[in-house]
Amino acid sequence: MKKRMVIMLIVVGVVLGGVIGFNFFKGYMMQKYMASAPIPPSTVSAMKADFQEWQPQLSAVGTLRAARGVDVTTEVAGLVRSINFKSGDEVKAGQILAQLNAEPDIAQLRALEAAADLAATAYERDKAQLAAEVISKAQVDADAADLKSKRAQVAQQAAMVERKTLRAPFSGKVGISIVNPGQYLNPADKLVTLQTIDPIYIDFFLPQQQLMQVSSGQPVTVTTDAFKSITFAGKVSAISPKVDPSTRNVQVEAVVTNSKKQLLPGMFANAKVSSGEPNRYITLPQTAITYNPYGETVFVVKPSDNKDAKGNASLVAQQVFVTTGPTRGDQVAIVKGIDPGTLVVTSGQVKLKNGAPVVINNTVQPANEPNPQPRQEQ
Repeated sequence: MKKRMVIMLIVVGVVLGGVIGFNFFKGYMMQKYMASAPIPPSTVSAMKADFQEWQPQLSAVGTLRAARGVDVTTEVAGLVRSINFKSGDEVKAGQILAQLNAEPDIAQLRALEAAADLAATAYERDKAQLAAEVISKAQVDADAADLKSKRAQVAQQAAMVERKTLRAPFSGKVGISIVNPGQYLNPADKLVTLQTIDPIYIDFFLPQQQLMQVSSGQPVTVTTDAFKSITFAGKVSAISPKVDPSTRNVQVEAVVTNSKKQLLPGMFANAKVSSGEPNRYITLPQTAITYNPYGETVFVVKPSDNKDAKGNASLVAQQVFVTTGPTRGDQVAIVKGIDPGTLVVTSGQVKLKNGAPVVINNTVQPANEPNPQPRQEQ
């Protein structure tokens, strides 16, 4: 009985040992196979690094201001007889915008004109009598003074009548008016705003350290959030002769072409002043750069010693360190590390390591614009 039990234990041990040994052998063979199997290539996008010229620019945020802008008001009180414009109209200098009731003033003007005519007649008659020595020279002098006084009253009343006619002081675009015929206006009441916005000014501030880099006549480009896909051209027109002592900034004024009247006074805008000679940089999309605590790297694509099924040299990725410079939009300047013409991975590098085989597919390219614009919704 004991002998049979021993034999059974031996058989069970042999079977278990065989199973365990087989599993170890199978794992070893699988590891050996995987180690010898070729690594499948990773699909990446790539581009050749090349030089671009970047114009140095001074950037600032400014406020747009009309070339000329006022709130048209009335100097005198009166009842509105007519409104001679529509909100948003373009008007010319001297164009009548509104007419206040001037009938009593015109009647008074006519009376004063009649009095002035009478004074002129009396003056001429008395001059003739003075020649005949019928009256004294003092009387003629009094007549002359009275005539001047009457004519001055006529001029004063004529000016009062003219002030009842509200005219555009300069050419421009009127805003929205809420004044209606029949409404009574007091002196200084607003009729409408009038703005000349072509050209338009932008006021912005630059640090005093950049003062030597800006001068009158330098090109300026202006963009706004309202028209993100449009760049407006202008030039520096004036630089303040005083630095703000609280901020150490200097105010700069630029005049900007606004032929379509898209820019409006009061808008915030981004101004970029071209400064100095253009710089040449090797540029890459920012997606091509891998940022690490120990430095920035890129993967360059090189041919390997292996051949593909068609006999062509297969491609491998090689990680190299680079020194980056300024950025502009989607691009970053490469100061050191790669040469022009180097094929650089622009996306898909997360899964790469040194010597990893790659396949290039540029069907989808990462953004690579120095002045990116938002996509328009379809």
